[in-house]
Amino acid sequence: MARIKNIEAFCSVCNGMRKMELGGEVSTTEAEGHKRWAKCKKCKQTMIIDMTEDVKESKVSLEGIENGECTTYSPTKSFNIGESIYHENWNDFGKVVSKEITSNGQKAIAVEFQKSGFKKLIESINI
Repeated sequence: MARIKNIEAFCSVCNGMRKMELGGEVSTTEAEGHKRWAKCKKCKQTMIIDMTEDVKESKVSLEGIENGECTTYSPTKSFNIGESIYHENWNDFGKVVSKEITSNGQKAIAVEFQKSGFKKLIESINI
């Protein structure tokens, strides 16, 4: 039985970085690059992705972010991708890796934390 490989790549349908299941290769010449079929785990659409451009780099570097400038997380604040944040309740530092709109229309950020790992948090909530 073949092992299924999952990667994180840009989905043009969801318009964001998503987990994808890799399929077969598309291009055979080096001039065309290294392209593969991939199925988005969120929207279930199959598309061709360029393995050199569309695939997310390996883990976000979280080394030393506690020594730099960090914004304290609050659900009322708005954040930018790549911004370092500090979550007081978890006593954890992280980096914003993506932004999205939830199914109920609320804004959310995806953050890779040093201790807690990958978490999704609400942002820009009106209290």
